[in-house]
Amino acid sequence: MTRPVELFPLFAGLETLEGVGEKTAKALAGLGVERPKDLLFLLPHSGVDRARKASVRDVVPPCTVTVEVEVGAHFPPRAKGKPYRVAVRDAALDFTLVFFHARGDFLQRLLPTGQRRLISGKVELFDGVAQMVHPDHVLRPEEAGELPLFEPVYPLTAGVTQKVVAKAVAGALARAPDLPEWIDGPLLAREGWPAWREALVAVHGPAGAPDLAPTHPARQRLAYDELLAHQLTLALARATLRKQKGLPTVGNGQLRAKVVMSLPYSLTRAQARAVEEIAGDMEGPFRMNRLLQGDVGAGKTLVAFLALLIAVEAGGQGVMMAPTEILARQHFEGLQPLAAAAGVRLELLTGRDKGAERAAKLRDLAEGRIAVLVGTHAVFQRDVVFYDLRLAVVDEQHRFGVAQRMELGAKGAATDTLVMTATPIPRSLALATYGDMDVSVLDEKPPGRKPIRTALVSTARMDEVVGHLARAVAEGRQAYWVCPLVEDSEVLDYASAEARFQHLRAALGDGVVGMVHGQMPPAEKDAAMARFVAGETKVLVATTVIEVGVNVPNASIMVIERAETFGLAQLHQLRGRVGRGATESTCLLLYQAPLSEGGERRLKVLRDTEDGFRIAEEDLAMRGAGDLIGTAQSGLPRFRVADLERQGALMAVAQSDARRLLADDPALDGPRGKAARMLLWLLDQDRAIRLIGVG
Repeated sequence: MTRPVELFPLFAGLETLEGVGEKTAKALAGLGVERPKDLLFLLPHSGVDRARKASVRDVVPPCTVTVEVEVGAHFPPRAKGKPYRVAVRDAALDFTLVFFHARGDFLQRLLPTGQRRLISGKVELFDGVAQMVHPDHVLRPEEAGELPLFEPVYPLTAGVTQKVVAKAVAGALARAPDLPEWIDGPLLAREGWPAWREALVAVHGPAGAPDLAPTHPARQRLAYDELLAHQLTLALARATLRKQKGLPTVGNGQLRAKVVMSLPYSLTRAQARAVEEIAGDMEGPFRMNRLLQGDVGAGKTLVAFLALLIAVEAGGQGVMMAPTEILARQHFEGLQPLAAAAGVRLELLTGRDKGAERAAKLRDLAEGRIAVLVGTHAVFQRDVVFYDLRLAVVDEQHRFGVAQRMELGAKGAATDTLVMTATPIPRSLALATYGDMDVSVLDEKPPGRKPIRTALVSTARMDEVVGHLARAVAEGRQAYWVCPLVEDSEVLDYASAEARFQHLRAALGDGVVGMVHGQMPPAEKDAAMARFVAGETKVLVATTVIEVGVNVPNASIMVIERAETFGLAQLHQLRGRVGRGATESTCLLLYQAPLSEGGERRLKVLRDTEDGFRIAEEDLAMRGAGDLIGTAQSGLPRFRVADLERQGALMAVAQSDARRLLADDPALDGPRGKAARMLLWLLDQDRAIRLIGVG
C-alpha cells in the first residue's frame, strides 16, 4: 500500500518550505518537526494581543502594545556594552526604543528619523519613563496588514524564533489539501466540529485567548482525529489477534466449585462477573486478550486462579507469571491452599531451579503432570515445554511489553492471555494503553477488608512516630517503614535507608528491624523479606521495592517518609500493603513542612479516599498522562494535539467509533473507510496500514 498522492507535499523535506534552510530544518527536529505535515500539528500554546492602540498612555505597563509612532533622534551608545536608543512619539506620548548589541547602520535603515512606523513589543517603565526593549515588530504603515490582531505563540527550541515557526507553519498550511471526511457524519454534526482543513486554519489563526482552549471546536476536532487514528490502529490489531484461531477451552466448573466452597467468604459481584467474562472468552473460537484491572486488595489473584482452573478443567494447563522472584514465590504460596482445595498440582519455576530438580519439573510439565505453573520470565526459556498450555496469566503488565505477550502466546498453540494490573488506571488512559484488549474491572473490595486509617504527620514529630511504633511492636504488631527515593541515585537511596535503619534499630532494639533496598543482592533481599514474613523482624525498612504485591497479613502499620515526594498511585499501592489481616491498620504519611500546593492536594486526596480509581483520576488531573504510567515504559502514545487530562472523554467515543467502523467495513474500502486510511497515513499509523494490508 502506497501513500496517497494528495499527501505528497506534506511529506516532502522541510527545506522545500520558504524560509527553511538546512540549519532551521535541523533545529525544528528539536520540536519533533521533520516534515511539513508535522507543522500542521504544532499548535500555538498562547497568543499575544497585537490590536492597535492610539498611545502607550492607554495601557498599564509592563504589557505588549502596538502603536504607530514618528521616529525621532538616534542616540548611539557612548561606551561599549551600553544600549543604542531611538526616541519615538505616538499620538500622546514620547518614549524610547532600546537595542542591545545593535548595528547603527541597520537601525538607521529600520527606523529612519522623521518617518512613521508601526511598532509592537513589550513596554516597561524604567525610572518612571516608558521604554520598549527590542520591539517584536517594526513595520511601515502600508505593511500594517501583515500583523495579525492576535498573534499565536508557538513552542520554540534552540535555533528557531517565533517568526521562523510562524512562516514555516503558513507554508505548510498552504499545502494542506481538502481531504474527504473520516469522522462519522452524525457525530460531526452533534459536536459542531469544522472540517479538517478549516480546523487547521482556525487553530493556527486564533482571534483571541478562548480560541486556544482545548474545548474549542477546532481543537476538539483535531484531538479526536488523533484519538480515532490511535484507536483504529488498536482495533485493527485486535481484529488481527482475533483472527488468530484460539482453542475453545470449556470448563465443567467442578474444580472452581471446590475452591469457592473452601473459601471463608463468597465472591464479590465484581469477581463473579469477571470470571464469567473470562470463561466466555476462553470458550470462544478466538484467542482471549483480556485485562483484569482491580484496585489494591480487590481479589484479582483469586479471579486469575479460577481462570487457570478453567484451563485445567478442559484438560489443559495454565501458567502465571510475575515480574520478580519475590512476587512469583508469593503468588505460589498464596495459591497453594486454593490448589489443594481443587486437588490440582501447582509448581514454582524460577531462575533458582537448577540441575536434577529443574529437569524433573520440566519433564512433569511436558508430560502434563503439572496443572498450573507459577514463575518469573524464566518460563520463557527454550527448554520450558508445556503439554497443553491454554491460559497465560501475566501479573503487573507494564513490566511485560506487547512483544513478550506475543512470545508467551507462542508457547501454546493458541494460548489465551489474561493480564492483571493492580494499578487502577483512569478509563481514558486504560483505553489508550490497553485499547487492543477487553477489560474486566474489579471495583469492589471483598467483605471483611477493614478500612485503613490514614494520617498526615509532619517530620518534626518523628520522635512521637517512633514512640508509637515501639508500643505497637511491643503488642506484637508489624510495620513497614518506606524511605524516600533520593534523587535517582541508588547510592544515596541506600544511605537514606541505612540511616533510618540504624536510627530505628537504636530506638527499638537489635533484631527487631530488618531492611531491603535496591542495592542488595537478590538472595539477601529475599532472606530479609522472608524473616519479616515469618515475623522474626517486626519492622521492615525499605525503599519502594515492596510496592508491588507483597503480602504480610500481620503487618498493620505503614509509615511513608517524605510522602510528598511520591506520586499518588505509588502512595496508594504502598498503603495497600497493610490492611490485609484482622487488625485495624494505619498508614502514616510523614511530610516535610512546608508542603507545596500540589503536595498538599495529593496527600489530602489519599487521606480522604481509598478508592483507587478516584485516586487515579485525581492523579491524572494533577500530573498528566505521561507521568502517570512513567512514559518511558508505558507504551503510551505521544499525542500532539489530544490532551488526555482534558479531552479524555473523547477517547471512549473514539474507541467505539473505531470498532464500529471496522465492524461495518473491515477492509476500509467504503467511502468513510478510504477517508480513514487517509487519516492513518496522515498521522503516521503505518502499523495500522500494514495490518489492513495483512487483513
